[in-house]
Amino acid sequence: MGVGKRQRAVQLYRGEVPSPGRPTVAWRQDRVRFWAGIACGIKTEDAAAAAGVSSPVAFRWFRNAGGVNPALGPVSGRYLSSSEREDIALWRAQDAGVREIARRLGRSPSTISRELRRNASTRTYRLTYKASIAQWHTERRARRPKIAKLVINDRLRRYVEDHLAGVVRDAEGRVVGPTGPRRTGRNKPHRGDRGWVQGWSPEQISHRLKAEFADDASMRISHEAIYQALYVESRGALKRELVACLRTGRALRVPRARARQRAWAHVTPEVLISERPVEVEDRAVPGHWEGDLLIGLQRSAIGTLVERTTRFTMLVHLPRAAGYGTIPRTKNGPALAGYGAVAMKNALALTMAELPEHLRRSLTWDRGKDLSAHAQLTIETGLPVYFADPHSPWQRGTNENTNGMLRQYFPKGTDLSRWDAHEIAAVAATVNSRPRKILGWRTPAEAFDDHLRSLRTGVATTD
Repeated sequence: MGVGKRQRAVQLYRGEVPSPGRPTVAWRQDRVRFWAGIACGIKTEDAAAAAGVSSPVAFRWFRNAGGVNPALGPVSGRYLSSSEREDIALWRAQDAGVREIARRLGRSPSTISRELRRNASTRTYRLTYKASIAQWHTERRARRPKIAKLVINDRLRRYVEDHLAGVVRDAEGRVVGPTGPRRTGRNKPHRGDRGWVQGWSPEQISHRLKAEFADDASMRISHEAIYQALYVESRGALKRELVACLRTGRALRVPRARARQRAWAHVTPEVLISERPVEVEDRAVPGHWEGDLLIGLQRSAIGTLVERTTRFTMLVHLPRAAGYGTIPRTKNGPALAGYGAVAMKNALALTMAELPEHLRRSLTWDRGKDLSAHAQLTIETGLPVYFADPHSPWQRGTNENTNGMLRQYFPKGTDLSRWDAHEIAAVAATVNSRPRKILGWRTPAEAFDDHLRSLRTGVATTD
């Protein structure tokens, strides 16, 4: 079958249109649901499930768009909307005329006639009009893709690249500093060297261009255009590796809703430190603990627990899980460093189980995600957990002072995974055998032992 006269007339009217590929009809369905989920701040995997697509497809959408919703804004009343196109397709299938459709929609007949010619499907034998195809044609034309300024202006691109990734030189002109790891698509390396570069921000580059090239209008670019060149695949005038030169070093932009998310979502109102029993403050009743982590190199850590009344210290051994260092790190994979939420909960439950119930009254912790499984810990041990306010280490002053003392044995910048449980216990025994002025020069071990004996005899002490 050849091309009909009406098809040929429409093709001549529209001009030669190169095939842009299969129409993304799903843009009005699953992609809308996907980006709506992203706008709410949920994770990409959850947004993919809500949209009914696979995770690889969702990650490709997110990566190609640079983390920003590429959908067009709401259409003004001047133009036909998607719902109006659905009405046009329905009435056209019922053999309604152009003027009748225009009367029902309250539009000009010329608008309907032009819509039927411009956005009809000409790749079928019959000249048909489908609302989804028409909407796709409209959105594709409305994008009006332009060649990025950094693509056509080599001088401007070299300036941006030099001030993003330019090397650092000493007074003699020699390149200094590490080169950094090879980019793998992830964010900046954790506790690893980053390459030393000029590292100007896109905003600094944009404003500096106006100062250095005041009379050259071609040397102008906005900071948003630089960000898009780095993050959006279709505007890739700059190499994606240059995102490592940004201060944040993140591989993708973060949607605003995700940036507004609470960093401590595991801290609910009922576990705030303000809800802690009043008896904790005067330290008269033993059994209230403060806890935190000592962090070392290569994601090593040791847990610290200090009893508020006696200053008795217990150290929690957090060995790395099998496969650490040999299994490649995977996003949202198992926490192998030893102080993930589940590992931390299990280690604390094992440590606190050694204490009698009367010495397990409460635990006040820092706001770290390492104790995000606190609810399960409370169920298993009966130990209520409370969290300090943000940026308020003084609310756990006993623990902070103890951690400072423990740094004598576990200095910063050292690998704490070298020490086994017996060696850590020896350090705890050493600290607990130091006399304290606050205890009348008794040791924490002696004060703690007095409380244990008083519990056995049934007589409480407040010494």
